[in-house]
Amino acid sequence: MTTLAPQADAPHKLAELNPPKRLLFGPGPTQVHPRIYEVMSKPIVGHLDPFFFQVTTEIRDLLQPVFGTQNPFTIAISGTGSAGMEAAVSNFVESGSKVAVFANGYFADRISEMARRQDGHVVRFEKPWGEVYSDSEAVEFIRRERPQVVAYVTAETSTGAFQKGKAICDAAHEIDAVVIADCVTSLGAMPVEVDKTGIDVAYSCSQKGLSCPPGLSPITVSPRALSHLKSRKTVNHSWYLDLTLLADYYEGAHRYHHTAPITLFYALREALNLVAEEGLDQRLQRHYRNHKRLVKGLEEMRLRMHVPEQHRIWNLNTPLVPEGVNDANVRARLLKDQGIEIAGGFGPLAGKVFRIGIMGPLATEEKVDFFLQEFRKALAAEGYKPH
Repeated sequence: MTTLAPQADAPHKLAELNPPKRLLFGPGPTQVHPRIYEVMSKPIVGHLDPFFFQVTTEIRDLLQPVFGTQNPFTIAISGTGSAGMEAAVSNFVESGSKVAVFANGYFADRISEMARRQDGHVVRFEKPWGEVYSDSEAVEFIRRERPQVVAYVTAETSTGAFQKGKAICDAAHEIDAVVIADCVTSLGAMPVEVDKTGIDVAYSCSQKGLSCPPGLSPITVSPRALSHLKSRKTVNHSWYLDLTLLADYYEGAHRYHHTAPITLFYALREALNLVAEEGLDQRLQRHYRNHKRLVKGLEEMRLRMHVPEQHRIWNLNTPLVPEGVNDANVRARLLKDQGIEIAGGFGPLAGKVFRIGIMGPLATEEKVDFFLQEFRKALAAEGYKPH
């Protein structure tokens, strides 16, 4: 005779999910446009459905002008910006490859670590976090080291500094090196200009300048870099991020590779559609104008910026924390009182800078003025008195 086990208590039903309302003035994720939330509610299709590949084709066509490229190989990888970084590194760094990294912030350090894990020989041009490289410094470093791969970060999220890349690319191409550029924070808010600069492999993310939910990493690869990829002597250690397999899925025979996050592709398509409707130049200028407006307001509070004016990222600003002020307390007060999220510094900049993002829907005069008003209050509550 079988004895039935006693039934377990009915599972506890969770309350309805009700996230707090936030104003995401941090480095990312950033504020999402209501139209993007709307398209995310649309029915999904299969990852091999012709409609899905129509969406990916439209994404490619919309991404190319934002990247400033005509590269046919322009896709969105299923994964965050770090997946784009690892795709770039794993496909172009082989065992023993010399990789020259312009190391002046956290994400250059991450590139270095990924290259080491591919058994690359990493050489680094070290500068303090927040400094950038002159053309002559870049050229001298590359000519001296003669690497197979060169990597730099266009807009370093950890510092607020923007690095120009034309001299880097020109010097790298002199010795037939492939240039990898991290465009995670710049894409959609600052000019990237892949083709004009000479970048071979550029990757980004969906949740910063494009103001989309996190989970996809746009990447573009030049025909020159694809030629290098075809001449690899070894198989990529990463199966999931192998660009030859991804090309066959997205652009070739549509051979099954992985189950793509369909809803996030809808979101990215709509985010790029918003860029196209506004006009790329107009969008970039809007970010620039409101960057200047924010900095002017910060300077009126007698706050100093970490990065010199000519090297600042437009959409990620790093004012110095005033002496005697606890940055964590200021950030906690903003979050508690107004639902405003900003970030602090980390690594050598821990406790020394605030990281304030103005991207997408928040890059407006009204939103910037509101932020400045509340930031002023939060600083005052912590005892800061501008002199």
